[in-house]
Amino acid sequence: MTVHDDEHPRPPAGDWLGTPYLTFARGEVFATCTVDRPRARNALSPAMYFGLRCAIARVEQDPDLAGLLLTGTGDVFIPGGDLGQHGEDDWMDFGSLLGMDVTPFDALRKAAKPVVCAVNGLCQGGGLMIALCSDLAVASERATFRVPELLRGIADTYYSQVLARVIGAVRTRDLMLTGRTLSAQEALDWGMISRVVPHEDLPAAAEEALGQICQTAPGARAVVKSSLDSHLGLFDRIGMQTSLQSPETREGFRAFKERRAPEWVHPGLRRDGRL
Repeated sequence: MTVHDDEHPRPPAGDWLGTPYLTFARGEVFATCTVDRPRARNALSPAMYFGLRCAIARVEQDPDLAGLLLTGTGDVFIPGGDLGQHGEDDWMDFGSLLGMDVTPFDALRKAAKPVVCAVNGLCQGGGLMIALCSDLAVASERATFRVPELLRGIADTYYSQVLARVIGAVRTRDLMLTGRTLSAQEALDWGMISRVVPHEDLPAAAEEALGQICQTAPGARAVVKSSLDSHLGLFDRIGMQTSLQSPETREGFRAFKERRAPEWVHPGLRRDGRL
Protein backbone atom coordinates (compact mmCIF):
# COMPACT_ATOMS: atom_id res chain seq x y z
CA MET A 1 0.00 0.00 0.00
CA THR A 2 1.33 3.43 -0.94
CA VAL A 3 1.58 5.99 1.84
CA HIS A 4 1.09 9.54 0.62
CA ASP A 5 3.00 12.44 2.16
CA ASP A 6 -0.17 14.46 2.62
CA GLU A 7 -1.44 11.86 5.09
CA HIS A 8 1.27 12.81 7.58
CA PRO A 9 1.74 16.05 9.52
CA ARG A 10 4.36 18.43 8.17
CA PRO A 11 6.21 21.22 9.98
CA PRO A 12 5.56 24.78 8.87
CA ALA A 13 7.59 26.00 5.91
CA GLY A 14 10.96 27.64 6.53
CA ASP A 15 13.42 27.20 9.36
CA TRP A 16 11.07 25.53 11.84
CA LEU A 17 12.83 24.36 15.02
CA GLY A 18 10.02 22.18 16.35
CA THR A 19 8.43 24.77 18.63
CA PRO A 20 6.65 28.12 18.16
CA TYR A 21 8.82 29.68 20.86
CA LEU A 22 12.10 29.72 18.91
CA THR A 23 12.72 31.79 15.79
CA PHE A 24 15.55 31.25 13.33
CA ALA A 25 16.46 34.27 11.22
CA ARG A 26 19.04 34.12 8.45
CA GLY A 27 21.28 37.09 7.85
CA GLU A 28 23.80 37.58 5.10
CA VAL A 29 26.54 35.88 7.13
CA PHE A 30 25.08 34.80 10.47
CA ALA A 31 21.86 33.24 11.74
CA THR A 32 20.10 34.44 14.88
CA CYS A 33 18.08 32.12 17.09
CA THR A 34 15.78 33.99 19.47
CA VAL A 35 14.00 32.55 22.49
CA ASP A 36 10.60 34.23 22.31
CA ARG A 37 8.17 33.05 24.96
CA PRO A 38 7.35 36.15 27.03
CA ARG A 39 4.28 34.68 28.75
CA ALA A 40 6.54 32.12 30.45
CA ARG A 41 9.54 34.45 30.86
CA ASN A 42 11.36 32.47 28.12
CA ALA A 43 11.41 29.26 30.18
CA LEU A 44 12.47 26.32 28.02
CA SER A 45 10.27 23.31 27.37
CA PRO A 46 11.97 20.05 26.31
CA ALA A 47 11.04 20.92 22.69
CA MET A 48 12.77 24.29 23.06
CA TYR A 49 15.91 22.72 24.51
CA PHE A 50 15.98 20.30 21.59
CA GLY A 51 15.16 23.13 19.15
CA LEU A 52 18.33 24.96 20.22
CA ARG A 53 20.29 21.86 19.24
CA CYS A 54 18.50 21.94 15.88
CA ALA A 55 19.51 25.60 15.39
CA ILE A 56 23.16 24.73 15.99
CA ALA A 57 22.95 21.80 13.56
CA ARG A 58 21.24 23.93 10.94
CA VAL A 59 24.11 26.43 10.96
CA GLU A 60 26.70 23.64 10.97
CA GLN A 61 25.17 22.15 7.81
CA ASP A 62 24.70 25.39 5.87
CA PRO A 63 27.76 26.56 3.90
CA ASP A 64 26.27 30.04 3.55
CA LEU A 65 26.21 30.65 7.31
CA ALA A 66 29.39 31.40 9.27
CA GLY A 67 28.04 31.34 12.83
CA LEU A 68 25.09 31.61 15.18
CA LEU A 69 23.85 34.26 17.61
CA LEU A 70 21.63 33.16 20.50
CA THR A 71 19.52 35.71 22.36
CA GLY A 72 16.22 36.24 24.17
CA THR A 73 13.40 38.77 24.19
CA GLY A 74 12.44 41.55 26.57
CA ASP A 75 14.36 41.51 29.85
CA VAL A 76 15.03 37.75 29.85
CA PHE A 77 17.68 35.71 28.06
CA ILE A 78 16.91 32.17 29.28
CA PRO A 79 15.86 31.28 32.86
CA GLY A 80 16.25 27.52 32.45
CA GLY A 81 13.62 24.82 32.11
CA ASP A 82 9.88 25.37 32.38
CA LEU A 83 9.06 23.63 35.64
CA GLY A 84 5.51 24.96 35.39
CA GLN A 85 4.89 23.06 32.12
CA HIS A 86 2.47 25.54 30.53
CA GLY A 87 3.68 25.44 26.92
CA GLU A 88 1.74 24.43 23.85
CA ASP A 89 4.70 22.23 22.91
CA ASP A 90 4.75 20.31 26.22
CA TRP A 91 4.00 16.90 24.75
CA MET A 92 5.53 14.93 27.64
CA ASP A 93 6.14 15.48 31.33
CA PHE A 94 9.11 17.81 31.76
CA GLY A 95 10.63 15.77 34.57
CA SER A 96 10.65 12.57 32.52
CA LEU A 97 12.58 14.30 29.71
CA LEU A 98 14.92 16.47 31.76
CA GLY A 99 18.48 15.35 31.18
CA MET A 100 21.61 15.83 29.17
CA ASP A 101 20.27 13.99 26.10
CA VAL A 102 17.79 16.82 25.48
CA THR A 103 19.86 19.86 26.39
CA PRO A 104 22.18 21.64 23.89
CA PHE A 105 25.22 21.97 26.14
CA ASP A 106 27.37 19.31 24.51
CA ALA A 107 26.29 20.47 21.04
CA LEU A 108 27.58 23.95 21.90
CA ARG A 109 30.89 22.60 23.16
CA LYS A 110 31.39 20.54 19.98
CA ALA A 111 30.10 23.04 17.39
CA ALA A 112 32.58 23.65 14.57
CA LYS A 113 31.03 27.02 13.70
CA PRO A 114 31.11 29.65 16.45
CA VAL A 115 28.12 30.38 18.66
CA VAL A 116 27.90 33.67 20.57
CA CYS A 117 25.27 34.41 23.22
CA ALA A 118 23.84 37.93 23.42
CA VAL A 119 22.65 37.86 27.02
CA ASN A 120 19.94 40.51 27.10
CA GLY A 121 18.63 40.01 30.65
CA LEU A 122 17.93 37.38 33.30
CA CYS A 123 20.18 34.36 32.74
CA GLN A 124 20.03 31.37 35.06
CA GLY A 125 19.75 27.60 35.21
CA GLY A 126 20.03 26.09 31.76
CA GLY A 127 20.37 29.57 30.29
CA LEU A 128 23.58 30.27 32.17
CA MET A 129 24.97 26.88 31.18
CA ILE A 130 24.19 27.69 27.53
CA ALA A 131 26.15 30.93 27.93
CA LEU A 132 29.06 29.09 29.58
CA CYS A 133 29.20 26.40 26.89
CA SER A 134 29.00 28.82 23.96
CA ASP A 135 32.16 30.18 22.38
CA LEU A 136 31.64 33.61 23.86
CA ALA A 137 28.96 35.44 25.88
CA VAL A 138 28.38 39.17 25.55
CA ALA A 139 26.04 40.54 28.21
CA SER A 140 23.91 43.62 28.58
CA GLU A 141 24.72 45.72 31.62
CA ARG A 142 21.17 44.82 32.79
CA ALA A 143 21.79 41.06 32.76
CA THR A 144 21.75 39.00 35.96
CA PHE A 145 23.08 35.49 36.61
CA ARG A 146 22.02 32.74 39.00
CA VAL A 147 22.38 28.98 39.62
CA PRO A 148 19.10 27.97 41.39
CA GLU A 149 19.28 24.18 40.82
CA LEU A 150 19.79 23.21 44.48
CA LEU A 151 16.74 25.31 45.38
CA ARG A 152 14.76 22.93 43.11
CA GLY A 153 16.26 19.76 44.59
CA ILE A 154 18.51 19.06 41.59
CA ALA A 155 22.09 17.89 42.15
CA ASP A 156 23.44 19.47 38.96
CA THR A 157 26.81 17.81 38.53
CA TYR A 158 27.26 19.48 35.14
CA TYR A 159 27.32 22.84 36.91
CA SER A 160 29.57 21.67 39.74
CA GLN A 161 32.05 20.35 37.17
CA VAL A 162 32.03 23.14 34.60
CA LEU A 163 31.69 26.10 36.97
CA ALA A 164 34.53 24.87 39.18
CA ARG A 165 36.80 24.75 36.13
CA VAL A 166 35.69 28.22 34.96
CA ILE A 167 35.53 30.25 38.19
CA GLY A 168 37.07 27.98 40.82
CA ALA A 169 35.67 25.78 43.57
CA VAL A 170 35.20 28.53 46.18
CA ARG A 171 33.06 30.73 43.95
CA THR A 172 31.19 27.69 42.63
CA ARG A 173 30.23 26.77 46.21
CA ASP A 174 29.08 30.35 46.77
CA LEU A 175 26.84 30.38 43.69
CA MET A 176 25.46 26.85 43.95
CA LEU A 177 24.98 26.56 47.70
CA THR A 178 23.34 29.98 48.14
CA GLY A 179 21.50 30.39 44.83
CA ARG A 180 22.29 34.11 44.98
CA THR A 181 22.15 36.48 42.01
CA LEU A 182 25.16 38.13 40.38
CA SER A 183 25.10 41.35 38.38
CA ALA A 184 26.61 41.49 34.91
CA GLN A 185 29.68 43.26 36.26
CA GLU A 186 30.16 40.62 38.97
CA ALA A 187 29.79 37.82 36.41
CA LEU A 188 32.41 39.56 34.25
CA ASP A 189 34.78 39.99 37.20
CA TRP A 190 34.38 36.30 38.09
CA GLY A 191 35.12 35.20 34.51
CA MET A 192 31.69 33.72 33.76
CA ILE A 193 31.13 35.95 30.72
CA SER A 194 33.47 37.69 28.31
CA ARG A 195 32.12 41.20 27.80
CA VAL A 196 29.54 43.62 29.23
CA VAL A 197 28.14 46.39 27.06
CA PRO A 198 25.40 49.04 27.30
CA HIS A 199 22.02 47.40 26.77
CA GLU A 200 21.28 49.23 23.52
CA ASP A 201 24.66 48.17 22.08
CA LEU A 202 24.20 44.45 22.75
CA PRO A 203 23.09 43.18 19.29
CA ALA A 204 25.89 45.00 17.46
CA ALA A 205 28.52 44.04 20.06
CA ALA A 206 27.54 40.35 19.97
CA GLU A 207 27.63 40.31 16.16
CA GLU A 208 31.01 42.04 16.19
CA ALA A 209 32.37 39.40 18.58
CA LEU A 210 31.02 36.61 16.38
CA GLY A 211 32.67 38.22 13.35
CA GLN A 212 35.99 38.37 15.18
CA ILE A 213 35.85 34.65 15.94
CA CYS A 214 35.01 33.89 12.32
CA GLN A 215 38.25 35.53 11.21
CA THR A 216 40.24 32.71 12.82
CA ALA A 217 41.24 29.53 10.97
CA PRO A 218 38.50 26.94 11.47
CA GLY A 219 40.81 23.93 11.65
CA ALA A 220 43.11 25.49 14.22
CA ARG A 221 40.09 26.86 16.10
CA ALA A 222 38.68 23.33 16.36
CA VAL A 223 41.91 22.11 17.93
CA VAL A 224 41.79 24.90 20.52
CA LYS A 225 38.12 24.14 21.24
CA SER A 226 38.98 20.47 21.72
CA SER A 227 41.69 21.39 24.20
CA LEU A 228 39.32 23.69 26.12
CA ASP A 229 36.61 21.04 26.08
CA SER A 230 39.03 18.58 27.67
CA HIS A 231 39.75 21.16 30.37
CA LEU A 232 36.03 21.45 31.19
CA GLY A 233 35.97 17.69 31.54
CA LEU A 234 33.23 15.15 32.10
CA PHE A 235 30.53 15.12 34.77
CA ASP A 236 28.68 12.55 36.84
CA ARG A 237 25.81 11.66 34.49
CA ILE A 238 24.53 8.77 36.59
CA GLY A 239 24.56 10.76 39.81
CA MET A 240 22.74 13.67 38.21
CA GLN A 241 20.14 11.42 36.57
CA THR A 242 19.50 9.73 39.92
CA SER A 243 18.95 13.16 41.47
CA LEU A 244 16.49 14.15 38.73
CA GLN A 245 14.34 11.15 39.65
CA SER A 246 14.54 11.69 43.40
CA PRO A 247 11.82 12.73 45.91
CA GLU A 248 13.70 16.00 46.47
CA THR A 249 13.45 16.98 42.82
CA ARG A 250 9.75 16.08 42.74
CA GLU A 251 9.18 18.25 45.81
CA GLY A 252 11.26 21.03 44.25
CA PHE A 253 9.06 20.95 41.14
CA ARG A 254 5.86 20.97 43.21
CA ALA A 255 7.08 23.86 45.34
CA PHE A 256 8.00 25.86 42.23
CA LYS A 257 4.56 25.32 40.68
CA GLU A 258 2.80 26.17 43.95
CA ARG A 259 4.98 29.25 44.49
CA ARG A 260 6.17 28.22 47.95
CA ALA A 261 9.31 27.11 49.74
CA PRO A 262 10.07 23.36 49.55
CA GLU A 263 9.34 21.21 52.59
CA TRP A 264 13.05 20.75 53.30
CA VAL A 265 13.36 24.45 54.28
CA HIS A 266 13.17 24.94 58.05
CA PRO A 267 9.84 26.58 59.01
CA GLY A 268 11.71 29.48 60.56
CA LEU A 269 13.41 30.22 57.23
CA ARG A 270 10.42 29.95 54.91
CA ARG A 271 9.08 33.05 53.20
CA ASP A 272 6.19 33.78 50.91
CA GLY A 273 6.66 32.91 47.24
CA ARG A 274 9.00 30.51 45.51
CA LEU A 275 12.74 30.54 46.12
